[in-house]
Amino acid sequence: GTFCSGAHVSVIAQLRQALGLDKPGEPVKVFDPYQMLGVVEADLQDALELDVVNLPGPKNFFGFENTNWKRWTTFDGTNVLVPEKFNTNPEPDGSILQYPQGDRSVPASAKMPKGGFFFDAIVRQEPIDDSKLDPADNLQEFGPISDEDLEVYRQQADELYTNTNLAIVAGFGGTAFGDIALVPAPFLKHPKGIRDIEEWYISTVTRREYIKEVFARQADIAVENLKLAYQAVADKIHCVWMDGADLASQNSLFCSPDGYRELYLPYAKKLNDWIHKNTK
Repeated sequence: GTFCSGAHVSVIAQLRQALGLDKPGEPVKVFDPYQMLGVVEADLQDALELDVVNLPGPKNFFGFENTNWKRWTTFDGTNVLVPEKFNTNPEPDGSILQYPQGDRSVPASAKMPKGGFFFDAIVRQEPIDDSKLDPADNLQEFGPISDEDLEVYRQQADELYTNTNLAIVAGFGGTAFGDIALVPAPFLKHPKGIRDIEEWYISTVTRREYIKEVFARQADIAVENLKLAYQAVADKIHCVWMDGADLASQNSLFCSPDGYRELYLPYAKKLNDWIHKNTK
């Protein structure tokens, strides 16, 4: 699955055992350490008769590669495989911290409390001076896809297109506007701009013009990246993941329909229009 449709690694492990694909205790890889989502391998895809496969990206949510796997045991006792830069050393209170790009010389960017199942972002908000707010600060994480990352996408797309009969869904980053999981930027070592979750939601009302400028520049960057990604993967991709922004709670909306049409729709439409006009 994608970051929005995956399953927790403990669920994947139990499912594999229930279907007779693994013996008890067999470890399962974690492809998204932020949400602790488990890899759905080809044998599980076949067993569930799935028709879609996710295109792996070059790096995970904490900004490091899913390589050089090592064993770890989650708090619920599930044996898993995590990337080399995934921190497994507990804090004195039993919690587990993760660091942006695996760099322990900078402040931690996420925390799994003792007994928890996934990580919560640690807000690293610098003091906000409205007179000095610069939309560029909230665009730190957005820029052209590197040639190295494009090559990863190309190779992965070729592999899946050639060796499976599944529809391929891909997410190329930078297409989600105001996705609250991304706002704290757990993959950046020193995030600037508005990074506090509460402050961000407040800003969509009190600093709306600032947010619009961030989204407008982000959309321009995203269109250029979609062009680059399309050159790399061509028509091997069947579906593009665009946005996972949470604009509602369990009780009510965070954003009215009119607010969505004003603040989010123009930029989302710009990206989707490019895809519809330029790809098959």
